Amino acid sequence: MRRRLPAALAGAVSAVIALATVAGCGSGAYAPTRVAEAAAPRAATANPGTATPTPAATGAAVTAANCLKSYAPQGALPAPGALPSGSTMASIRARGYLKAGVSADTLLLGARNPVTGTIEGFDIDVLHALSRALFGDPDKIELRVITAADRETVLKNGSVDVVARAMTINCDRWTRIAFSTEYYRAGQKVLVPLGSRATTLADLKGKRVCAPAKSTSLDRLTQYGGVVPVSSDSHTGCLVLFQQGEVDAISGDDTVLAGLAAQDPYARVVGRAFSAEPYGVGVSQDHVDLVRFVNGVLQQMRTDGRLAKSYDRWLRPALGPLTALPTPVYGRS
Repeated sequence: MRRRLPAALAGAVSAVIALATVAGCGSGAYAPTRVAEAAAPRAATANPGTATPTPAATGAAVTAANCLKSYAPQGALPAPGALPSGSTMASIRARGYLKAGVSADTLLLGARNPVTGTIEGFDIDVLHALSRALFGDPDKIELRVITAADRETVLKNGSVDVVARAMTINCDRWTRIAFSTEYYRAGQKVLVPLGSRATTLADLKGKRVCAPAKSTSLDRLTQYGGVVPVSSDSHTGCLVLFQQGEVDAISGDDTVLAGLAAQDPYARVVGRAFSAEPYGVGVSQDHVDLVRFVNGVLQQMRTDGRLAKSYDRWLRPALGPLTALPTPVYGRS
């Protein structure tokens, strides 16, 4: 039987394990950047799902829906000192730093290293490459720590220039914000107690399954209807509820769940992915020129091997060798 921890102790255990695990990732290659205050945590709520199951779009279906189409780069990527006059990139350069929305507690993707104070991970490497393209310096970034629920809000109100926070590209989100091309494709899975026999969502019928508020993971749990969706402010919040025995499982991207499993020896990630989660950099719809610029940077990272190298550093130990990087899809106008 899974141990049940008191609420205060579970939170402390989760935090301590997270810090120890991040420290084990190494000191990182970059000096600490400016970090804004984290958003206040939100209370978890439960909402029994009643909708009929809806198959997730996967593989070719995602591309066929044109959800992955982004804006093509226009010509060669300009040097930091030759950014087009009047462009969004020139304005960012004039400010002196890039403002980016990130996670600070998603191990492997975006998490604080307690030894160096640096937020680091696969998503953060993309931002360092963007900073280098804008300034000739990878560390001209102000990292604003946000929740999954805040990702669209901070882009729409102009608090940040970009968001790199395990953000899935989909057609619904395209109606409110813009995206870069896909830089990694994750898939939704479930995390269960070590002794559980469950390997799929169907095995968790009637059970409480946690996912972050306003995430595609939570949307899919609600659509499925066979489980009781429980929301929290973040996957770390879900992990605390899991350790307290308040939920029976956690669902999310395999990248994120791998980081959670590394923090809890009594948990494991099971089953095959039942969705396609194409990650993109979020940008305001008002800044199409910046989207094109980000796509140029991502293309350079694919070509010179930096994106694959970042995957090998952060994700390969948990997810295995990278089979192929996603092919960029252009054509949006």
